[in-house]
Amino acid sequence: MDKLDFGVAGFFLGIVSMILAFVAPIAGLVLGIIGLNFSKKTKENAHVGRTLNWMGIVISLIVIIVSIVLAYLALKFNLLNPGLTNVVSK
Repeated sequence: MDKLDFGVAGFFLGIVSMILAFVAPIAGLVLGIIGLNFSKKTKENAHVGRTLNWMGIVISLIVIIVSIVLAYLALKFNLLNPGLTNVVSK
């Protein structure tokens, strides 16, 4: 594969990881890491691809962490089914 192809692949994966960060954050995280590795293989004009991949990785991690916190809070305060007793101990 040519070095230009790695740069284009990194750029494309950066865009896809940014989109998937909101829809499927684990897939966005994986594609962001793969795209970052592709962007590192080329030296010229890869800064945009690297930036997009880093943004996809960070946004994916934020969405995953927020989802975990919200799931914990929903269980703790019985927001999913108020008729049940407290599942998570205090």
